[in-house]
Amino acid sequence: MIEIKAKLLRADSAIYATGERVECLIEFTHKVFPDEQGSTKNRNANEASQENLAWASAQLHCYRKTSYSNSSTDRTAELTEMIGRTALDAVTQAPGEVIVATKPKILFCDLRLQPRETKIYFFNEFVPRDGPPTYRGHDIRYFYKITIATQRVKSKVQTLTVPIRVLPIPVIARPDELPVTVETNEELAPTNPFLDKREISELEISWHHLKNVTARRAPKFYRISNKRGFVGRFCLFKQAYKLGEDIVGSLDFSQCQVRCVQFSVKLQQQELPLRPQPVQSQSHQLHSQSSVGDDVSSINSFDMASIASGVVADNLHKSATSGSARDKEASAPTGKLMTISTTHQVCYATLQTQVVVPIPLHVTPTFRTDLVDVRWRLHFEFVTTTLMDFGSPNPESGELKAPSELPVETMVWNLPVTIYAANPLQIYAPNQTFSLLIK
Repeated sequence: MIEIKAKLLRADSAIYATGERVECLIEFTHKVFPDEQGSTKNRNANEASQENLAWASAQLHCYRKTSYSNSSTDRTAELTEMIGRTALDAVTQAPGEVIVATKPKILFCDLRLQPRETKIYFFNEFVPRDGPPTYRGHDIRYFYKITIATQRVKSKVQTLTVPIRVLPIPVIARPDELPVTVETNEELAPTNPFLDKREISELEISWHHLKNVTARRAPKFYRISNKRGFVGRFCLFKQAYKLGEDIVGSLDFSQCQVRCVQFSVKLQQQELPLRPQPVQSQSHQLHSQSSVGDDVSSINSFDMASIASGVVADNLHKSATSGSARDKEASAPTGKLMTISTTHQVCYATLQTQVVVPIPLHVTPTFRTDLVDVRWRLHFEFVTTTLMDFGSPNPESGELKAPSELPVETMVWNLPVTIYAANPLQIYAPNQTFSLLIK
């Protein structure tokens, strides 16, 4: 019996960026198991015999699972591509459709292992720069696996897969996108004319470009108002963020004409299909809740207990109103929405406040393929009221008494943001050892 074990060298993070090198150790061991009496079963026979593997190879595959319907031309191209493939390709296509595959690397041919003997092989491969990232969405999935295949003589091919997570690194397409300075500690030291100058790889340039984009601060101010007047002003310090960062903004409600009772901010992921969507039941359809800041819904009355609990902003019914801006945004495709994180505040008597929305490390950054476009946005829900005086003082005790009911109206606003990948070494995701027994 032969046991195959595979483990990535990057033990603290089984996450890689496009263009990085994946390194893996693959171990082949001839296992000998004792019998029930504690003695080795057929000791003399096992010591004299040896296990023989004809060959073994390893390669990196990217799979795609989707419910989108492919056109006939695409299906014909897939069938044409299937012609001339080997049996190994048919085995690797089991989890899904292979869209990216590296060239297989032969680990050995005709390996003979004595009992309890172990052979260790090293596999390394670059993650393709043009491949999609790891993504698990509603109607489409992308995932990567290292496929280790081996075969005994006159036996079927058996495979061991090692899953990895891949993050997208933007490719610099224009010369003006190049970073101004790409310096290292070695370049800051005194130069030696007799030493060869180290060339900077394309991945290092992309990392420097990504740092410059996400570190650049360009505050933008947005005026929030509805048909009844000015509500407040929102300031977003930058538009590009990395995984693990916090989206920080500020809201200014001073000099408002319409008082904001409470608001909530949601970080949402949009999955926009670039091809016709599959036929689904109406219960699964997601309707757009987007509108612009100068549109409001109809007036409703709610008691103060529901407003303080934060239920109003999530359960208010948004009715359509007239307006070219709202109609333009409502006609835009929304796709499938997924709320990742939410922050909520009650801010009736607040003049200035801060908004902090965390970006988790497990989500997928912004990317686009031939089938899907994944975007990110901040979804704001404001609950406003025209009652500027919050209750009246009690003549007996002098305390401020809140009204039992408060007329409110809601408005929603979507602000797009861009999320980039973080350094994989900063994301703690310990990997495990994957094994396969060949009897």
